[in-house]
Amino acid sequence: MSAPACVLTIAGSDSGGGAGIQADLKTFMAHGCYGASVITALTAQNTQGVAGIHAPDADFVALQLRTVLEDIPFRAAKTGMLFSAEIALAVAEGLEGRDFPLVVDPVCVSQSGHRLLREDAVEAIVRHVLPQAELLTPNRPEAELLSGLPIEDERTLLAAMEKLLSMGPRAVLIKGGHMEQSGGQLTDWLGLPGREPLALPVRHVDTPHTHGTGCTLSAAITAGLGKGLPLEEAVRAAQKYLNRALATGFPVGKGASPPNHMAGCFGG
Repeated sequence: MSAPACVLTIAGSDSGGGAGIQADLKTFMAHGCYGASVITALTAQNTQGVAGIHAPDADFVALQLRTVLEDIPFRAAKTGMLFSAEIALAVAEGLEGRDFPLVVDPVCVSQSGHRLLREDAVEAIVRHVLPQAELLTPNRPEAELLSGLPIEDERTLLAAMEKLLSMGPRAVLIKGGHMEQSGGQLTDWLGLPGREPLALPVRHVDTPHTHGTGCTLSAAITAGLGKGLPLEEAVRAAQKYLNRALATGFPVGKGASPPNHMAGCFGG
C-alpha cells in the first residue's frame, strides 16, 4: 500500500467536534489523507454555541508549525481560525518558502454567531496570509468583511471577488450558502486571475445539520489538492463530498449538528 498524502490544518479546536480542527481531520481521513494539525485556539463549544475561547501564545503556535514542517512532507495545507494578529503573523511567517498549496478559509464568525477573531486579526490576515493563498474560500459575510464591499447580487459578488483577487490569493471561491437559492440550487463562484468567473451550482440540501460546513468544504479541497487534483477539479469534488455529507447528516446535540463527515469515505 502506498503512503497516503499528508495534509495539514492550522485552525482552532471545536470541543463539540463539528468544525475547526476536528472537522478538518475527519474530512482528511474521509479522503484517504493523513492529517496533522497546528492548533491556534481552543474553544469551549457545542452544537448550541461557543461558551469561551482560549488562545495559546503565538510563539507556541509558531513552534507547533515549525515542528511538523521539519518532519512531515506535506502536500497541501489549510488555515482556519487565526484568532489574533500575532497568531496570523506567526502562521504567515512559518509558511513562507513552503512547496505545497495553501487553502485559506477566513473563519470569522461561528455558526451560532460568535465572533472568532480579534479585530486586529483581519488586517494581519489580509496583509500577510492572503498573498500566500492558492485559494481563498470566504462565505458571503467573510467576503464582505475582507473586501469592504456589500454583496447583494451577482454583480456585487463579482466586484467583491475582483477586490479579493487583487489582495494576492491566486484564486477565490465565494461560497453560496449565505445567498438566495434558485431552482433548488445554490451557487459557489470560483474566480481566477485572467479568467471569467466560474459559476459552480450545487443542489440545495434542506437540513439543520450545517455546523462546520465551511471548514469541511475547505478541508475537502485541501485533501484534493494534496492528492494532486487540479484546483477546479478539487473544488468540484469537494462540493460533491459536502453535498453527500449534508444529505446524510444526523443529530448530535440540541443545536446545529455538523454534516456527516463519514459520507463517501475515501471518495475523490
